[in-house]
Amino acid sequence: MTPRLPSSSSSSYSSSSGNFNNLLQRKMRRMMVDIPIPPKWKHLWNTWDLRGFIILSLSLQTFLILVAPLRKRTKSNWIIMPLWSAYLLADWAANFAVGLISNSQGNPDERQGKKGERIAVENEDLLAFWAPFLLVHLGGPDTITAFALEDNELWLRHLLGLVFQCIAAVYVFVQSLPQNRLWIPTMLMFLTGIIKYAERTRSLYLASADRFKNSMLTEPDPGPNYAKLMGDYFYKKKANLPTRIQMVPEPDRAAKSANKAKKGNLTELEKVQYGYQFFETFKGLVVDMIFSRKERNQSRDFFLNRTAKDAFKVVEIELNFIYDVLFTKLPVVFGLTGAISRFFSLATICSAIVLFLFKSKANFTDVDIMITYGLLFGALVLDCTALFMLVFSDWTIITLRKSPDVELDKKSRKTRIIGKFLKLMTEGTLQDTKDHAQSTKSESKSRKWKIKFLRRRWSESISTYNLIYYCLHPRPSLQSFAYETLGLSGFMDEIKYVKFESFTPKLKDFIFEEIKAKSELADDLETAKEISSARGDWVIRVEEGWGALLKYVIDVDYDQSLILWHIATELCYNKELKMGTADPKNDNHRHIAKVLSDYMLYLLIMQPSMMSAVAGIGQIRFRDTCAEAKRLFESGKGGEVKVEQNQSQTSTDTRVDWDQINACMKILDVTTEVRPVTVKGDRSKSLLFDSCILAKELMGIEEKDPNKNNKWLIISKVWVELLCYGASHSRANTQAAQVSKGGELITIVWLLMAHFGLGDQFQIDEGQARAKLIVGK
Repeated sequence: MTPRLPSSSSSSYSSSSGNFNNLLQRKMRRMMVDIPIPPKWKHLWNTWDLRGFIILSLSLQTFLILVAPLRKRTKSNWIIMPLWSAYLLADWAANFAVGLISNSQGNPDERQGKKGERIAVENEDLLAFWAPFLLVHLGGPDTITAFALEDNELWLRHLLGLVFQCIAAVYVFVQSLPQNRLWIPTMLMFLTGIIKYAERTRSLYLASADRFKNSMLTEPDPGPNYAKLMGDYFYKKKANLPTRIQMVPEPDRAAKSANKAKKGNLTELEKVQYGYQFFETFKGLVVDMIFSRKERNQSRDFFLNRTAKDAFKVVEIELNFIYDVLFTKLPVVFGLTGAISRFFSLATICSAIVLFLFKSKANFTDVDIMITYGLLFGALVLDCTALFMLVFSDWTIITLRKSPDVELDKKSRKTRIIGKFLKLMTEGTLQDTKDHAQSTKSESKSRKWKIKFLRRRWSESISTYNLIYYCLHPRPSLQSFAYETLGLSGFMDEIKYVKFESFTPKLKDFIFEEIKAKSELADDLETAKEISSARGDWVIRVEEGWGALLKYVIDVDYDQSLILWHIATELCYNKELKMGTADPKNDNHRHIAKVLSDYMLYLLIMQPSMMSAVAGIGQIRFRDTCAEAKRLFESGKGGEVKVEQNQSQTSTDTRVDWDQINACMKILDVTTEVRPVTVKGDRSKSLLFDSCILAKELMGIEEKDPNKNNKWLIISKVWVELLCYGASHSRANTQAAQVSKGGELITIVWLLMAHFGLGDQFQIDEGQARAKLIVGK
C-alpha cells in the first residue's frame, strides 16, 4: 500500500516547485534578447497589415487572370516563375487576411486593453464586408485553377478549405450584427464568393485523374443475351429445326464517316470544329485509355488527307482544349449552369456597388472607403475580363457551331457571328508570307508579332541543348557548388545553356511527311506497332547503302543512341562549316538534323521526367561523356584556337562558334582504329569516341557516292524516328503536363502519331459483330 504524503508536505512540495518554475522563467527572460522595434513601425504594421494584404490579394488576382493565359504560349522562365509565385501567394494572402479579420473581431474595449493588440479597422461593418471578397479571391480567376497536374489531385483539400473559410466569413459577419449597416451587400458578396470557390473546387475535382477517366467510361455493355440465345437454340434443336448461330456484322458508322472525310484545305472554323471533335474522341489518351479500330480508322483517314499546316493546327487546337479542361475553369463555367452563375455574379457585384455607393459612410476612414471601392470595382473588372475571355474562346465557337459536317448558311445570323469571332481570334496568326514580305515598316512588323504572340496556341519554339557547347563553357567550381547547394543548378543551366529555335514551316512539313509516309504503310495494327517501335532502324533498312549503321540504333539503348547521334551530328555539322564544303542543296536537312539533335538532348538531360520511360542511364552516360570531352579540350588550351580560326574562317555566318568548330575538329583528329570499349573497358559510359566513329562512317558512306548517298537526309530522318519513338513511348501524364508550360514539339508529335494510328493505344481485335440465331438453311 502506497504511503500517503501529509497535506503539509504536499503543499510545501508544490510551493517549492512553483518557486523553481518562477526562477527558471526569470532566468530565461534575462537570456532572451529584446529586439527593439521602433513604435512608429509597430503602429504602421498594426494599421496597414490587413489593408496591405487585402490590396496584395486583389493585385495577385489581377496578375493571375491576365498572365495565366500566356503560360501556354511561352516557355520563358521570366513569365512562368512569377506566375508560379503569384499562384502560391494568392491563396496564402487571402487566407492570412481572413485570419486577420477574424482576429480583429470581438469587444473593442477588450482589444484596446491588450498592449500591442492591432486594431485594423475601426468599424466592424467594413471587416464583415471585406471577408466575402477574400472568398471570391480564393475562388481564383477563370484562367487558372491548377498550376500543375498534381494540384488537381488536391481537390478534397480545397473542398475542406471552402467549408472552413465559409465558417470564418460567417463568424465575422455574425460578430458584426445587429449594428451592421452593410449586411445586404455583404450577403450578396458572400453568395458570389461561395459560387467562385465552389467552381474552382469542382474544376479541380473534374480534372483529377480518377474522375477524368471515369467521365469517359461508356455505359456497360453485357453483349448478346447468352442465356436466352442458348435457350432458344436448345429448344429449336430439340424440335429438329435446322438452326445455327451466325455472327452478323454491325454497321461501322465510324468507317462511313471516315469515308466522308473532307479533302483539301480547312477553313479556320473547320480547324476549331475538328480540333474539338478529336479532343472529345481522344482526350482519354491523357489517362492511358485504349481506343477502338473504328476510331483509329476515322482519325487516320482524316489526317492522311491533310496538309502539314492544317494537321498541326488541328492538333494545337486539340491540345488547347486539353489545357482548358485540366488547368482552367472553362469546362465548369461554359454551359447553362456556368452562364447563370456568371450573370448572377455580375448582378450581385453591381448591386453591391450601388448599395455601398448610396450607403452612409459615417465613421469610415477615407483609406478604408478607397480600399472598399477598389475591391468592388476590382471584382467587377475581373469578372468582365473573365467573361470577355470566355466569349472570345474556342468554346463559344463550338457552342454556336459544333459539327463540321453541317452545311453553313452564309446568310444566317449565326454564321455571321461566327465569322466575326474567327476574324478577331485568328487575326495575326495566319502566316501570309506575301504580306510579310511587303511589310517594310518596323512598327507594322512589331504589331503583327504582338498579335501573333497573343493568338498563338503554343510557344512555337524548340528548346536546344548542345553537349559540345556545355563542355566548352563550364561554370567555375565555386559557382557550381553554390548552385548545387541551393538546388538551382537546373534552373541556372536552363538560362545559360538552353537556346530556343523557331519551329519553321520546313521542319513542320518534314516531320509531318515522315509520319504520314509511315502511317500509309500501317494498314494493320501489328505493322503500326512495329513502325512506332522503330528508333532509326526503319529508315536505315529502307534507304539503300546505309545498312552498316544499324548497329548504332539496334545494338544500343535508346538514351545511348541519342547521345551517339547527337555528337555525330555535331561533328558532321561543324566539319562542313570548318571546311566550307556545305552543299546549299542540303541546307534544309542539315538545319533540321541540327535542331532535332539539340532538341532531343535537351529532353534527355533537361526534361528527364518526360523521357523517364525510355531514358535508362542517360544522365550517367552524359556526365561520363562530358568528363572525357572536357579532358580532351583542356589538353589543348592556348592560342591554337585563334590561329586556326584566322586561317580557316570561310563562313560569313556571324553565329558560327569557332571554339565549338575547332573542338569538334579536335575530336575528329583522334585516331579511332580500335573501339573505345576494347581500350577502356565498360566501366566508363563515355560515348565520345564511339560517336566520332559513327560520324566518320557517315562521312565515309557519303564520300563513296555523293550523288546517291546524302548523309543529312539520313540523319534528319533518323532524328525524326528517334523523336517519334520517344513520343510514343513516353508517359501520357507528362505529355499532358507540358501544355501548361508553353508546349513541346514532342507532345504535338505524340498526339499526331496517335491520330495517324501509330502506337499502342488501339485494340488489335474488336467485336464488330453480334451473334444471331438463324432458323433454316
